[in-house]
Amino acid sequence: MRAVETIKNIWKIEDLRKRILITLLLVIIYRLGTYVVLPGIDPQALSALQAQTRGGLMALLDMFSGGAFSNASIFALGIMPYISASIVMQLMAIVVPSFQKLQREGESGRKKINQWTRYLTVIILIFQGWAYLINLSVQMRGANVPMPTDLWFKISSTIIMAGGSMFVLWLGERITDKGVGNGISFIILIGIIARLPHALFQEFISRMGEKTSGGLVMFLFEVLFLLFVIAGAIALVQGARKVSVQYAKRIVGNKQYGGARQYIPLKVNAANVMPIIFAQAIMFIPISIAGFASQSEVGSFWSAFMDNTGFWYNFVFALLIIAFTYFYTAITINPTQMADDLKRNNGFIPGVKPGKATKDYLDEIMSRITLPGAFFLAVVAILPAFARLAGMSMEFSQFFGGTSLLILVGVVLDTLQQVESHLLMRHYDGLLKSGRIKGRSGSAAAY
Repeated sequence: MRAVETIKNIWKIEDLRKRILITLLLVIIYRLGTYVVLPGIDPQALSALQAQTRGGLMALLDMFSGGAFSNASIFALGIMPYISASIVMQLMAIVVPSFQKLQREGESGRKKINQWTRYLTVIILIFQGWAYLINLSVQMRGANVPMPTDLWFKISSTIIMAGGSMFVLWLGERITDKGVGNGISFIILIGIIARLPHALFQEFISRMGEKTSGGLVMFLFEVLFLLFVIAGAIALVQGARKVSVQYAKRIVGNKQYGGARQYIPLKVNAANVMPIIFAQAIMFIPISIAGFASQSEVGSFWSAFMDNTGFWYNFVFALLIIAFTYFYTAITINPTQMADDLKRNNGFIPGVKPGKATKDYLDEIMSRITLPGAFFLAVVAILPAFARLAGMSMEFSQFFGGTSLLILVGVVLDTLQQVESHLLMRHYDGLLKSGRIKGRSGSAAAY
């Protein structure tokens, strides 16, 4: 079989074999750490916390941490504080001139930005660790379970969780340097995949326990639909660049070479998953505020935004994603600079004057091709709500869309692309019979 032959070829390459083994070892260390409970916490008394993480924002955080959040683990805060700090630094590099100057300094500037990102990560970890312990105390008290409440416990546990998250970051960097794929992205991927078997088993038990007949058929249909959604996401991720190049073929030429065509890679989804992350953060603000009030004090307006399967929640969520897609595309792709570069290199767009006319034309093209990408992100983001309305469990429905699906597809494609490059470099056949695996060119997790 071709799969067996490919595995043999992978094992024959000493460097690739060593990288895969190192990656597996570091992943095992990470997974073991997710079950190391904070000192002073009874692991048998975490049922209230685990019940809280079955839905909403907590479920998303628990998924990205691979279950460490609900286990009150030393890795409970996971890698997400570093991702948040990286996003902030990316935005700073766009709007702050001093950060833009650092980016242009090359390797030295990148090292300074990475150092400041780590400082910001530690600050975020301190605040999140303290908030996590407050939430844990409330949950344990509600379950009538004793828990240390002295100041030393809070300080020491915050330091332990901050150190655990920084250790996870170190593991990710070692995977990048010594292993296969992007380490930070790979750790998030492992956290997402670790929840899949349990979610799949729970969905199977739920369907088989239904009083009506056809539970098994419904479960098999759900699995097939999940595979269909994943296949569609893979096709769209791999085809995004191809679609953009087709647009570029029709609009760009270079008169310096007698009209020979040159291409501008205009991506359909230049923002990747960033709009979903931003929109999701905003949507959880009213939920968090309403969480401090009692149920009787929460009005109908807030209640509409507390139901993530409701119409208004998903409608506003989709609108925010579309708006953030255009916003993030506008700050990452500069038509003015593209038009100036074309003019400087004697390039031109047939039928369009150089300068402002070219800039307006490129801006119009980007607006048109960004729209389908924005709608695609919006549909992917609200798919879990439709899955939930179809009767699927909360945990299983999260795999039908949202940030988790895009990260899963993107990281798997990037990792397979790196493995394939090792095979082709040593003159072995790739992972596919025809063509090459195309990864994404960046996402929220690609740090």
